[in-house]
Amino acid sequence: MSNPILQVENLVKRYGDVEAVRGVSFSVEEGEVFGLLGPNGAGKTSTVEVMEGLRVPDGGRISVCGIDPQRNPNELKNEIGATLQSTSLPDKLRVGEALRLFAGFYKRTRNPDDLLRRFGLEEKRNAFYSQLSGGQKQRLALALALVNDPRVLFLDEPTAGLDPQVRREIYDIVEELKREKKTIVLTTHYIEEAEKLCDRVAIVDHGKVIATGTPRELKERSGNTTRIEVRLAKPASNGVLKNLDGVVDARQLGDAYVLNCPRTAPAIVALVKHLEAENNELVSLEIATPSLEDVFIEMTGRRLRD
Repeated sequence: MSNPILQVENLVKRYGDVEAVRGVSFSVEEGEVFGLLGPNGAGKTSTVEVMEGLRVPDGGRISVCGIDPQRNPNELKNEIGATLQSTSLPDKLRVGEALRLFAGFYKRTRNPDDLLRRFGLEEKRNAFYSQLSGGQKQRLALALALVNDPRVLFLDEPTAGLDPQVRREIYDIVEELKREKKTIVLTTHYIEEAEKLCDRVAIVDHGKVIATGTPRELKERSGNTTRIEVRLAKPASNGVLKNLDGVVDARQLGDAYVLNCPRTAPAIVALVKHLEAENNELVSLEIATPSLEDVFIEMTGRRLRD
């Protein structure tokens, strides 16, 4: 990558004795949608809040649009937009008033009326913030984040807690911004969100980046194997499923067993024969192509949402 618009080198962030971010490094190119994917508590939000200038790092170097967030916070604010995990405005603030208020904070602004139209909030122009639905509040948060036409947009868990229909609406908005070549840094613990929206992904766990690449590159690290997830009537003996014909790896995750198989049919035949010999039974069986969660499981031994 030649000239990244955002660069993080060996970032460290502590809260007392807790080291939330432990030497995180990555870079983002202009026009790229970059995802930080990991479970809750992985350090994603702390990383983003340091980049936004909201928290002071305990180590490392950060550059956003060529600006050090700690040395030039006011300059940085004119170049970035952000939606936090939780957006809260005064209940009696009207939608149109909020956009005009936020526009007054910046040197460079977009037309608030254009943003109202773009985010489907024209009919809510005079509505109080307290009268908006969860989806409308999130669309308003995105409009406010874009009011200064930022070069870099930070979206921290933009669809967390939203119902599937509203989540798809947010996806459509991010896809539109992506087509406009807007640089976006997105945090999420939803695998499908990262796969659908991001050009590249950094998988984060326990404050460290454990893998970086395009979703396709990361999934190829699973060796193009198929995942078979099974639940059994009785527990399987330790390690025996890994030795079945056609199985290259097997892990127990909760009450399920996940088998990675380059050849699906021989693996299922071998599994059924083994269960018959052990007087055991299948409760359920699911077959899926590799996902980013498979990469996470292989590297950590647990699911993203455990």
